[in-house]
Amino acid sequence: MEKTKGQIEAEICEAVIKFEKEYMGRGPVETKAFILDDLVLVRLKNVLTQAELKLADASDRECGRELIKRMRVALLEQGRPLLEAAVEKILNVKVRSLHTDISTITGERVILFSLVSQPEKTQNTKRPS
Repeated sequence: MEKTKGQIEAEICEAVIKFEKEYMGRGPVETKAFILDDLVLVRLKNVLTQAELKLADASDRECGRELIKRMRVALLEQGRPLLEAAVEKILNVKVRSLHTDISTITGERVILFSLVSQPEKTQNTKRPS
């Protein structure tokens, strides 16, 4: 049976949650994925650890927040091949590039995957009239 776009987006969420738990040490409280043409946007909520939250709220906030961002980017870059492979397996399309940012204020992270083409399973197909 063919999977729906929603089922594929849910699979992507599961893969990202698994990556966050196994590679980053803590999973998000909530995750949502959106497939938009040749882009996949994943939004993760509450990804910061208690230690990161304390560091972000320390007296030298700017330094702490910058340190958290740099560390998270470096960790993701190390695990990037694993994350890209998981998304490629689900969509059967190669990842062209990956972009990410994290808010040290809200604890929200976004990951954007740019694909080499739109996944076939998610293309809108019009029925002949």
